[in-house]
Amino acid sequence: MTKPSSASGVTFRPFDDLFEPTDGSSDKPQLAELDVESLIPFKDHPFREYPEEKMQEMVESVTEHGILMPILVRPIDSGEGYEIISGHNRVEACRRAGIRTIPATVRDLDDDTAIILMVDSNLRQRDKLLPSEKAKAYQMKMEAMQRKAGRPPKNSSQVGMDFKGKQTLDIIGEANGDSRNTVHRYIRLNSLSAPLLDYVDEGTLAFNPAVEVSYLDPADQQVVYEIMERDQISPSLSQAQKLHKLAQIGKISEDAIEAVMTVEKPMYETITFRRNTVEKYFPAGTSGREIEKIIIRLLEEYQQKSENKKTFQEER
Repeated sequence: MTKPSSASGVTFRPFDDLFEPTDGSSDKPQLAELDVESLIPFKDHPFREYPEEKMQEMVESVTEHGILMPILVRPIDSGEGYEIISGHNRVEACRRAGIRTIPATVRDLDDDTAIILMVDSNLRQRDKLLPSEKAKAYQMKMEAMQRKAGRPPKNSSQVGMDFKGKQTLDIIGEANGDSRNTVHRYIRLNSLSAPLLDYVDEGTLAFNPAVEVSYLDPADQQVVYEIMERDQISPSLSQAQKLHKLAQIGKISEDAIEAVMTVEKPMYETITFRRNTVEKYFPAGTSGREIEKIIIRLLEEYQQKSENKKTFQEER
């Protein structure tokens, strides 16, 4: 891969403009028909492959119509293939459909410009994203923007980098319809343990409580996870805020976490369905909240039918 450039004072232009050279060089996008076997996924790509049903629809579409929009790639330094910046699902659909080549726009991009393009293209093109996908994407873009400005990245997302008077989190938020604070809170999710982040994706752990829990160290997060698993409960925002406060003042412990999560009334008790168990019964992209509403409605209809049947039998 090409090495990152130190571009102080770089201006971040609209997404479509990024397909054109940014440095005034003669480097122009080149259209090419590439062998799909020469393409590799973008390193640390944070977005998951489309759900199976949506992927099958894409396979049928490319089989019938071909690829209507070229993917975006950059050459690998070794000269052996190309790295996909935008179009991972289109490439997979071609592989499944037995299509050996795919139209591509080839650009020689530095690492950080490639990251920004990869994030922006996926955020724009995907209808629904998991919280974990958005969290990782926002963090990757923030760090790339900092490097492009010639400043080293920091661990904290509370960074005051100026781009024409704006901060990195403001720019990221404006591009995606989120406030600066919302962007910061998504980035905080990257500090959650993997099991808790899975709970956020599943809807078992709500977003705002998850942000508060992210400030706990890994051992304390493990305790929270074990209590959630054991008692099938999820912390409310006020409970999570109390845990965060206890961690701040150095008074958090396993007993304290137990007391906050079980002595106080939890926000709700949960009955957990693993997403991969129930999603096959719903259209691709159906959110956890929509699935819950449909299940409740079906249970209500079932209850009503049972009551009607009982009444009919009694009348007989």
